[in-house]
Amino acid sequence: MLRIISDGINYAFGLTLLGLALSYFLNPWLGTPLYLAALFCLWFFRDPNRKVPPGDVLVSPADGKIVSIRNVSGETRVSVFLNIFNVHVNRSPATGRITGIRYEQGKFRVASLDEASSENEKNTITLDVGGGTVVFSQIAGLIARRIVCYKQVGDIVAAGERIGLIKFGSRVDVFFGPEWLLEVKTGQRVLAGSSVLARRVENGAAL
Repeated sequence: MLRIISDGINYAFGLTLLGLALSYFLNPWLGTPLYLAALFCLWFFRDPNRKVPPGDVLVSPADGKIVSIRNVSGETRVSVFLNIFNVHVNRSPATGRITGIRYEQGKFRVASLDEASSENEKNTITLDVGGGTVVFSQIAGLIARRIVCYKQVGDIVAAGERIGLIKFGSRVDVFFGPEWLLEVKTGQRVLAGSSVLARRVENGAAL
């Protein structure tokens, strides 16, 4: 059975009730667009299970397309753009302890643009992964106006564990150091919790 986030069920329920009211009191066909919108909400807020790959790896925190890979202050930044058709549940890229969560207000530029990383509203989570840190940001987009984070500072999370979501189109950036070997490229499509972004290396060899 497909798992659906409670938000989607609530939206679908409200739209269906409104559609029924319009159909009953005005015209039977007036409710049709609202019924379709209710079905879309159920589909949009789907939350499929994912198989996390073994090993000391960084997994994608989001479904979508890699739109940018850059070196930022000595770290690699991988940016994943989520369109309205992607699953919008976000997952932890690695196993570790959350040492920081920082929410910043900002603009709502198109999330596929590089400027979105620095200018848009976002929620940044820092993970202590043992011997280093991994940072990832939930970034709002043109349509996305609400960032949800389920976790708190001090929580222990596993790679691929659900940590929140961004509603209706967005972006997620992941920052990691040279101890990780990049395994993806720009333009590649990834799945949250199951696509490997990088592997930890030791003395030049991947673990």
